[in-house]
Amino acid sequence: MADSPEVIKERAVRKAAIKREFIKQITNPHRHASGEGGALFDPAVQRFMSMKVTLYDHFKPTVKTSLMGLGMIVLPIIGYGYMMKVQHDAFDQKCRTGQIPYAERKFKFI
Repeated sequence: MADSPEVIKERAVRKAAIKREFIKQITNPHRHASGEGGALFDPAVQRFMSMKVTLYDHFKPTVKTSLMGLGMIVLPIIGYGYMMKVQHDAFDQKCRTGQIPYAERKFKFI
Protein backbone atom coordinates (compact mmCIF):
# COMPACT_ATOMS: atom_id res chain seq x y z
CA MET A 1 0.00 0.00 0.00
CA ALA A 2 1.45 3.34 -1.05
CA ASP A 3 1.71 6.14 1.48
CA SER A 4 -0.10 9.38 0.87
CA PRO A 5 1.90 12.48 -0.07
CA GLU A 6 1.16 14.03 3.34
CA VAL A 7 2.70 11.07 5.16
CA ILE A 8 5.76 11.17 2.91
CA LYS A 9 6.20 14.92 3.54
CA GLU A 10 5.81 14.43 7.31
CA ARG A 11 8.51 11.73 7.29
CA ALA A 12 10.84 13.97 5.29
CA VAL A 13 10.31 16.82 7.78
CA ARG A 14 10.92 14.50 10.75
CA LYS A 15 14.06 13.05 9.13
CA ALA A 16 15.42 16.53 8.38
CA ALA A 17 14.82 17.61 12.00
CA ILE A 18 16.65 14.55 13.33
CA LYS A 19 19.51 15.17 10.93
CA ARG A 20 19.78 18.83 12.00
CA GLU A 21 19.82 17.85 15.69
CA PHE A 22 22.53 15.23 15.09
CA ILE A 23 24.73 17.68 13.19
CA LYS A 24 24.14 20.32 15.89
CA GLN A 25 25.24 17.91 18.63
CA ILE A 26 28.20 16.46 16.77
CA THR A 27 29.63 19.88 15.85
CA ASN A 28 29.07 21.55 19.25
CA PRO A 29 32.47 23.05 20.23
CA HIS A 30 31.51 23.13 23.93
CA ARG A 31 30.82 19.39 24.34
CA HIS A 32 34.17 18.84 26.06
CA ALA A 33 33.18 21.23 28.86
CA SER A 34 30.10 19.17 29.74
CA GLY A 35 32.19 16.10 30.53
CA GLU A 36 30.66 14.05 27.70
CA GLY A 37 33.82 13.95 25.65
CA GLY A 38 34.15 14.66 21.98
CA ALA A 39 32.17 11.73 20.59
CA LEU A 40 28.41 11.56 20.20
CA PHE A 41 26.99 8.19 21.22
CA ASP A 42 24.40 6.93 18.78
CA PRO A 43 22.82 3.60 19.83
CA ALA A 44 21.88 2.68 16.24
CA VAL A 45 25.45 3.21 15.00
CA GLN A 46 26.77 1.24 17.99
CA ARG A 47 24.43 -1.69 17.23
CA PHE A 48 25.52 -1.64 13.58
CA MET A 49 29.22 -1.60 14.46
CA SER A 50 28.73 -4.39 17.02
CA MET A 51 26.90 -6.45 14.41
CA LYS A 52 29.74 -5.99 11.92
CA VAL A 53 32.35 -7.06 14.49
CA THR A 54 30.48 -10.18 15.64
CA LEU A 55 29.20 -11.19 12.21
CA TYR A 56 31.19 -14.42 12.01
CA ASP A 57 30.42 -15.42 15.61
CA HIS A 58 26.77 -15.84 14.65
CA PHE A 59 27.27 -17.33 11.17
CA LYS A 60 25.56 -20.67 10.68
CA PRO A 61 26.53 -22.67 7.59
CA THR A 62 23.54 -23.80 5.57
CA VAL A 63 23.04 -25.39 2.18
CA LYS A 64 22.36 -21.96 0.67
CA THR A 65 25.57 -20.40 2.02
CA SER A 66 27.57 -23.46 0.97
CA LEU A 67 26.23 -23.26 -2.58
CA MET A 68 26.90 -19.52 -2.68
CA GLY A 69 30.51 -20.10 -1.61
CA LEU A 70 30.88 -22.84 -4.18
CA GLY A 71 29.36 -20.71 -6.94
CA MET A 72 31.26 -17.51 -6.13
CA ILE A 73 34.68 -18.90 -5.23
CA VAL A 74 35.34 -22.47 -6.36
CA LEU A 75 33.56 -22.63 -9.72
CA PRO A 76 35.10 -19.42 -11.19
CA ILE A 77 38.60 -20.63 -10.26
CA ILE A 78 38.00 -24.04 -11.82
CA GLY A 79 36.39 -22.44 -14.91
CA TYR A 80 39.29 -20.03 -15.38
CA GLY A 81 41.82 -22.84 -15.01
CA TYR A 82 39.97 -24.97 -17.54
CA MET A 83 39.80 -22.04 -19.99
CA MET A 84 43.56 -21.45 -19.64
CA LYS A 85 44.28 -25.17 -20.20
CA VAL A 86 42.12 -25.29 -23.35
CA GLN A 87 43.81 -22.18 -24.79
CA HIS A 88 47.27 -23.50 -23.96
CA ASP A 89 46.52 -26.89 -25.49
CA ALA A 90 45.20 -25.26 -28.67
CA PHE A 91 48.27 -23.02 -28.92
CA ASP A 92 50.57 -25.97 -28.25
CA GLN A 93 48.84 -28.05 -30.92
CA LYS A 94 49.21 -25.23 -33.46
CA CYS A 95 52.92 -24.91 -32.60
CA ARG A 96 53.51 -28.67 -32.94
CA THR A 97 51.76 -28.90 -36.31
CA GLY A 98 53.62 -25.86 -37.68
CA GLN A 99 50.59 -23.61 -38.11
CA ILE A 100 52.39 -20.86 -36.16
CA PRO A 101 55.95 -20.11 -37.34
CA TYR A 102 58.71 -20.09 -34.73
CA ALA A 103 59.35 -16.35 -35.15
CA GLU A 104 55.74 -15.54 -34.24
CA ARG A 105 55.66 -17.80 -31.18
CA LYS A 106 57.78 -15.54 -29.01
CA PHE A 107 55.70 -14.01 -26.17
CA LYS A 108 52.51 -15.24 -27.85
CA PHE A 109 51.48 -17.37 -24.87
CA ILE A 110 53.23 -17.24 -21.56
